[in-house]
Amino acid sequence: MTQIVPQQTTQGYAPPSVRQFSVFLDNKVGKLLNLVRMFDEAQTVHLCAFSVIEASDYAVVRIIPNNADAARALLREQGQAFSELDLLIVELAEQHTLASMCLYLLGAELNIRFAYPLMLRPNGTPTIALAVDDHTLAGQILRKKNFRLLGEEDLP
Repeated sequence: MTQIVPQQTTQGYAPPSVRQFSVFLDNKVGKLLNLVRMFDEAQTVHLCAFSVIEASDYAVVRIIPNNADAARALLREQGQAFSELDLLIVELAEQHTLASMCLYLLGAELNIRFAYPLMLRPNGTPTIALAVDDHTLAGQILRKKNFRLLGEEDLP
């Protein structure tokens, strides 16, 4: 007797991801230093990546912490204005390059909204934070192409 195995579908699939916080700061001397020090002094959370987007009156600092719940609590405690977004963290390697990642996502007509590298390399290889139009589809495609996707639990 043969056993019937159901096909995998997109329903129920959630790629590993991390939480990015976009912190809104006045564009004044020392504000970025204060934000970074706040995380350096925290016992329960540390920064793994950050990116600064500057405008004339304000800056948006995108940060990826190793503990989203602790980061959220810290930001609220300090009265910081912020928003949150889930990102994919993609590990790059010899056969899994930035160019091939872009090619696979292009093939699925997925837009990369923004990307930036992580400061820490959990496995000694380059890693990139990636915001895309469809988080789940991008995760499926990259997994199918044997890219390693990291979640919060993989961050040091």
